[in-house]
Amino acid sequence: MSRKLASIQRIWKIEPIEGADRIELAYVLGWQCVVNKGQFKPMDLAVYFEIDSFIPVRPEFEFLRASSYKNTDIMGEGFRLKTQKFRGQVSQGLLLPISIFPEIPTDIELGADVTEILGVHKWEIEERATSGGTIIRNLPRSIPHTDETRVQAAPELIKEFTGLEYYISTKMDGSSHSISIDEDGFHVTGHNYEYKDDGNSDFYKLVNDCGYKEKLEVFMGKEGLTSITVQGELCAPGIQQNRLKLKRPEWYVFTVMENGKRVGLERMLEICSELEFAAVPIEEVGTDLPAKYPTVEALLERADGNYPNGGKKEGIVIRPTEPVFSSNIGAELSMKVVSNRYLLKNDD
Repeated sequence: MSRKLASIQRIWKIEPIEGADRIELAYVLGWQCVVNKGQFKPMDLAVYFEIDSFIPVRPEFEFLRASSYKNTDIMGEGFRLKTQKFRGQVSQGLLLPISIFPEIPTDIELGADVTEILGVHKWEIEERATSGGTIIRNLPRSIPHTDETRVQAAPELIKEFTGLEYYISTKMDGSSHSISIDEDGFHVTGHNYEYKDDGNSDFYKLVNDCGYKEKLEVFMGKEGLTSITVQGELCAPGIQQNRLKLKRPEWYVFTVMENGKRVGLERMLEICSELEFAAVPIEEVGTDLPAKYPTVEALLERADGNYPNGGKKEGIVIRPTEPVFSSNIGAELSMKVVSNRYLLKNDD
């Protein structure tokens, strides 16, 4: 399911900001945004742009130029939305009136995706500049995108964990990379692309040095598999400012798929142990998540913390211990909670 970077949402609450005469807080889904005072009232529909949106240059967005303008070789020109703080209040995303966009129909429905209509893209870190390499093609079909849904974008996911055994893993701060073997051969990928083994990919170097391909081939033969995909976070000097303070590259596995199906927690840890892969740290295993963490706010508090070196932890990822399909996101139930403290400190 593609991410709704821009969508029609209802503002369910407006709150004043202490000491502020011109701005106030508007709440939409599980997010809060700082807006101009009097611009909206409760129950209004508005266009909500999520953080990590890359918004095109056009007159309606020119007020963002001073704070958000970017111009890169890969993304081009536009405005990148990130977490900000105004008068002590966190603001995540952008709310604008539907009426200022003539291309949006007046009878558009709640929840409608207007990402494509408004020319919005997801902000991407330029992989070529870090752990990328020579791009061969887009992701092969055996390797899914590793985007996790933020709980603020879909608060209803919390209730889907009712009665389920769940686990919470640490969200490692690095770059998503995967390896896979299928009928088309061996694949090494980043977040969006497959890379060539030509000496220009840091991750491919790690794969070769550690013999990952050979390990997967032996494992597949032993288990009688037709395909296997292992996805993880590459953390290393030169990636994401190396906030884990590592001296050498480390790859932390968070997903394993056998014959196209995601395995559960126990099986993932068993495979990682056999293949000598490091798994993401498992912080908690429990039952009935909503009883312990019933709100977005409770999960945001749970997401705060530090990595072993003392740096701010990016957050957490929550999944059932055995995969469960979610109709809300059209995929296996999973959500991430990114720490607001981390975002305010590190979201450059």
